[in-house]
Amino acid sequence: MSESVIADFVGKFNSEVAGRGDPIRGRIVLSQKRLVLAASEDDKLTIPLDSIFDIAIGQVPPDLGDFFDSTVTIAFEHRGKRLVAAIEAGDEKIEKFGTVLFKAVINGTETTVKERARVGGRVTDESFKTAKLFLTPGNVEFRRKDGSFNVDLKTVSDFDRNTREINGTGRPVLTVRHMKDGTAMTTLAAMASSRKMSILGRYLRREYAELMEELKNVELTKDKKEVLVAMYSTGDMDGMPLASILGKDSSQVSMILQDLAEDGLVQDASDGPTLTPTGKVVASRHLEDVNA
Repeated sequence: MSESVIADFVGKFNSEVAGRGDPIRGRIVLSQKRLVLAASEDDKLTIPLDSIFDIAIGQVPPDLGDFFDSTVTIAFEHRGKRLVAAIEAGDEKIEKFGTVLFKAVINGTETTVKERARVGGRVTDESFKTAKLFLTPGNVEFRRKDGSFNVDLKTVSDFDRNTREINGTGRPVLTVRHMKDGTAMTTLAAMASSRKMSILGRYLRREYAELMEELKNVELTKDKKEVLVAMYSTGDMDGMPLASILGKDSSQVSMILQDLAEDGLVQDASDGPTLTPTGKVVASRHLEDVNA
């Protein structure tokens, strides 16, 4: 393997190509171009990264469920067929491997991106620009010749995929609604490869699911929603002005802020309470609830 190796460990794996139902113990080697599952020097399966069309962490195909626990499952094309391989190792190792595999497939992908397609409620006249896409810890980064920018995944309120016409060609486009420097904005990213767009979507759904998991036990009363949305809409401020805006008693607002801090949605700062990144996401999701 001439290219540099980015992961190399021993684990268990299965592939429909191997024609065996039970797991095979062997070496898993990932480079920048291919994944190799080797039971021995003469018994190995090479999966080019550009043949992978789906990656799932922790999801075991039904017919392999009796054999595997903590896995990365890979769907790929091989000799004209669509096949699945499951790789098993310890929980921590499989999590790291899954993240590295997502990066190996996605990083460096050419995209056409419109950073500020919408700012607040205003549609901008910004044009699409070419950028290279990279997954970095907690961020999706777009590197352009005129400078880079990133989307902090903790500030994403939601995202979806559709098709848009760009330069006369219909292309899959990812629409990401997120926060940037305290302002709500929408970023559009288009790829020529629908395969890579699907894998990126899988990665983002996983990251987003983890955020939603953190929030599922947070109960938001009407008063909490009103305070969050007020801080989100008017800027972070101390208790008294916020109480005036809401028409509530300052002691009542202070108690709500304390509850929101315990929920991880508000934090103390030198100039008073501020929304955490997660708090901004939650507030943006409840704007319509409060304004209705």
